[in-house]
Amino acid sequence: MTRFAVLALVLLAHPAHTNDLRDALAPTGTLRATYIATNPVQAFVDPATKEVRGPAAEITREMARQAGVPFTVTGARGVEGVIESVKSGQADIGFLAFDPVRAREVDFSAVYSLAQNTYLVRDASPIRSVADVDRPGVRVGVGARDAGDYFLTRTLKAAELKRNEGGVSDAIAQSLLAGELEAYAGNRMRLNDVARRTPGLRLVPDNFYGVEQAVIVRKGEAGRLEIVNRVLTEARASGLIAGAIERAGLVGVDVAPAPAQ
Repeated sequence: MTRFAVLALVLLAHPAHTNDLRDALAPTGTLRATYIATNPVQAFVDPATKEVRGPAAEITREMARQAGVPFTVTGARGVEGVIESVKSGQADIGFLAFDPVRAREVDFSAVYSLAQNTYLVRDASPIRSVADVDRPGVRVGVGARDAGDYFLTRTLKAAELKRNEGGVSDAIAQSLLAGELEAYAGNRMRLNDVARRTPGLRLVPDNFYGVEQAVIVRKGEAGRLEIVNRVLTEARASGLIAGAIERAGLVGVDVAPAPAQ
């Protein structure tokens, strides 16, 4: 077979491959993705351009490019909003931190990034590292049902968890300053934003948990999950994920290592 004949066969096969990819990934003709609207580690709306930016947006764009379809990336209300959008079929994929509890409801891809979690404390606090937190009398605030909540529920032995709806906020910062909490747990990106605008607060220098950011699909959608994992593998190898983290200006977010073979 001549080189030109081989090339012709490749060109003829490509549309079929694209159609298969489109049907498995975006059966409505548009790839629809959701993320937690208040989690900049996943994505955020650029205040100037109103464009959704961040790793979730760039990964979705790459999947849509390969499938030859348009895409949407929409912020959802909390973990439950992302899970429900995927379970109900309103979204094809969602961006969410892995946790075994959540994996009972949806299927997770391989991890693409690690969002480091740490503690926000008062400047004068004796807490200097994460090891100083788990002691009697230490009240630790955390967003209810956040990945940090699940992790600390499993691991803290002596400190007391104080859960709140909505995660870290200016009200939480005031609770820390008033001594109502000794520490607040959350991802370093969010806590860093609060510390920068709140005199008297600081982050501890180390992390207690690297939250595993991944993509979710409905239970049993093996074909879609396989495509998602392939694109994530390529995006890790090409530098797309690392570049997306850098372009978004994220703090305390690392590219996850490749899964063990």
